[in-house]
Amino acid sequence: MPDVRKLLAAALVICTLLPSVSLAQQGESQRAPGERPNMPSVGEVLEAVDRAAINENEQKDWSTPVKLAVVFAGLAILPSLMVMVTSFTRVVIVLSFVRRALATQSIPPTIAIIGLALFLTMFTMSPTLIRINEVSLQPYLNDEVTFQQACTTGSEQFKEFMLKQTRKTDLDLFVDLSRIEPPESMEAVPGYVVVPAFAISEFRTAFEMGCLLFIPFVLVDLVVAGILLSAGMMMLPPVMISLPLKIILFVLVDGWHLLTRTLVTSFH
Repeated sequence: MPDVRKLLAAALVICTLLPSVSLAQQGESQRAPGERPNMPSVGEVLEAVDRAAINENEQKDWSTPVKLAVVFAGLAILPSLMVMVTSFTRVVIVLSFVRRALATQSIPPTIAIIGLALFLTMFTMSPTLIRINEVSLQPYLNDEVTFQQACTTGSEQFKEFMLKQTRKTDLDLFVDLSRIEPPESMEAVPGYVVVPAFAISEFRTAFEMGCLLFIPFVLVDLVVAGILLSAGMMMLPPVMISLPLKIILFVLVDGWHLLTRTLVTSFH
């Protein structure tokens, strides 16, 4: 069993390196002269943990405390991964736009929006999660692959999902900013390039959907404001009249059904 110093070293390596490389490029690649070095991969980080936690003359297997350190480090970065590498960002932004367009302030409450976004994220991510279970989790539980191989395979599935949602222009931007050679295929793009490209693509898509959602509600506000102005009721706030009209309009068109359908089908 490794001593306290080895456990602290392993935890330090996990906490400092794993968040930045959880979806980094897998495997080693040959670098051309003058090319910027790649970020360390998941396998390289786990190998560093191996060396910090186990002596060379010991059996190459992590002890229970080290495995617990890895699990807790993964749980610590889970919220960030949930937001940045899944469909959660787009869903929660669009739902927030709907609340703002209706001008209902805190209705639906924030906890309800986050909860709905969470379960919609689980639904839209289910194909990816099923593949991760088939090619990564189950083989690891059946002792068919190592923990490092399972992490590598699982992160590749997340990267495949992100690449499908990322615009090529956004991906080219971060490839250019990272000063790496243009990859021969989409699968060869490093994970640390894919994640920010995916994030800004999701922001743009969510804002586009939010703008389209705002248009009919803005028209209702304009119509109500024009009617009140023509009737000489300038002291009456238009929002007092337009708010129930917007809610009635949203309910009559079955807005939540249409919104949910649009959100789910927007992922490909």
